[in-house]
Amino acid sequence: MRTVELRPGEDSIRLGQLLKLVDAVPTGAQVKDVLVTGAVRVNGEPEERRGRQVRRGDVVSIEGAEDVRVA
Repeated sequence: MRTVELRPGEDSIRLGQLLKLVDAVPTGAQVKDVLVTGAVRVNGEPEERRGRQVRRGDVVSIEGAEDVRVA
């Protein structure tokens, strides 16, 4: 499982930003396409909102990629 550290002072990151940060999608325009397919889960629950705030301790699962824990 990969760990992504938030910047000091940040409590969360938007799901779309996280997906780009971990190279799960090449461009921001493709984030929505990936989310609509149901390939992304946050803490085991399917997620389609790219603006979803992902917080410390959350685990994001991306189909075909390594899980990501936000720290």
